[in-house]
Amino acid sequence: MDNINIFCFGFGQVAKNFINKIRSENLKINLSITSTSKTCKKNIEGFEYQSYFFRDETYDENLIKKLKEANYVLISIPPINGTDLVIKNFSTTLKRCKAKWITYLSATSVYGNHNGDWVNEESKTTPTSLNGISRLAAEKSWLSLGSDKSLPVQIFRLSGIYSNKNNILVRLKSGNVNLINKKNHFFSRIHVDDIVEILFKSLSHFKLGEIYNITDDKPSSSQEVTLYGVKLLNIDKPKKIEVEDIESEMLKNFYRDSKKVSNKKMKIFFNYNLKFPTYVEGLSYIRDNLI
Repeated sequence: MDNINIFCFGFGQVAKNFINKIRSENLKINLSITSTSKTCKKNIEGFEYQSYFFRDETYDENLIKKLKEANYVLISIPPINGTDLVIKNFSTTLKRCKAKWITYLSATSVYGNHNGDWVNEESKTTPTSLNGISRLAAEKSWLSLGSDKSLPVQIFRLSGIYSNKNNILVRLKSGNVNLINKKNHFFSRIHVDDIVEILFKSLSHFKLGEIYNITDDKPSSSQEVTLYGVKLLNIDKPKKIEVEDIESEMLKNFYRDSKKVSNKKMKIFFNYNLKFPTYVEGLSYIRDNLI
């Protein structure tokens, strides 16, 4: 694989873990990222990289040169107030960049509610939340940019992300969990380690203009996952409440959508066996190794 000159718009848990994966493979990497704080050099365990200021429509002009030089571009910044700020500010630059790999991290919220039925990449997209509506619009913009200029764009639709640090076990231990009573409610999830492995595979196995659901094998209800966490920790069940009694509007929106997201296309194209095929393996690993 060539030297990796990568530009990351956003540097959250997926991007950080992805970079750590590349570094673990002993590949030569030049990293630039965006941040809402000031432009500066950063250092992690002796690895130095450049962070550039970018917020709303204001950014450090020096990032333009770095973006043009990048051969890999990862976009993990979600739309802000319905607008994809990367497309808005940098579409012209991207058309002139050297990238052979551009990956936009979207979300399975673009499917909306399918009443518990299975969905795949060909399913109807009828998002019900502002987040899903904005994500779908951003996807269309990225795919249009790719097709118009033959840019190597792919879309990863991520389901609910959990990790060794952010998961139901941590929330149960903090006491900040309720059992939500909602019949026929299914949602899908994926451990961040599996997202990272598939991103890494895609560096050398890529098809322009494709969309992939990035999710595990077992869509389940929130209640099912929570009760498994209770069992692993050997603690009392949390309080059960009705959906109507949820105070958070964001959480209410989450329970309006019910669907089972298929990962068949992802597994076949990338020839990938999940490290954590379901929440059972993922949470069991976390309990046995990290808690």
